[in-house]
Amino acid sequence: MDRTPEPHDADERELLLGWLSYHRDAFAAKCARLDDVQLVTAGPAGTIMSLLGLMRHLTEMERVYANYALGGSPTGELEFVYGPYVEGGPEGDFDGLTPGHVEPSTAAWHTERAAADRAIAAVTAMDTPGAGNRKSLRWNLIKLMQEYARHNGHADLIRQSIDGATGE
Repeated sequence: MDRTPEPHDADERELLLGWLSYHRDAFAAKCARLDDVQLVTAGPAGTIMSLLGLMRHLTEMERVYANYALGGSPTGELEFVYGPYVEGGPEGDFDGLTPGHVEPSTAAWHTERAAADRAIAAVTAMDTPGAGNRKSLRWNLIKLMQEYARHNGHADLIRQSIDGATGE
């Protein structure tokens, strides 16, 4: 699979977007060449995390820290892809996943990523506060990139437990 390389030193926006693209592609690579059953297989040590669960979580992060954060919503409220999330309730990103969830979840991830890219492109200055969370484009990009980077570590462990594959 073609992957975005680590970005070279550049201006702030290009650098942050380069790292976001790099980490998105790194996550996609960790899911590549697995079947639907493998994508819903939980990782080691009793975790409920699976690669599909992480994908669904990252879909929510695209919604929260780009689509809603930067563009707001018609109702003014954040509407989750797999929520609403209720304290003590099921986690829509991770709980009860079956192979039948793979295709619609993958489509949702790509849809949210494309919408996030449009929302990011619509904000020209890094200091501009988003219509949804009122935090700067800079803050939201760093937060979204951090979510991918952190969960790529989890994805490494899960993938290795499935088929032994390792990578960056």
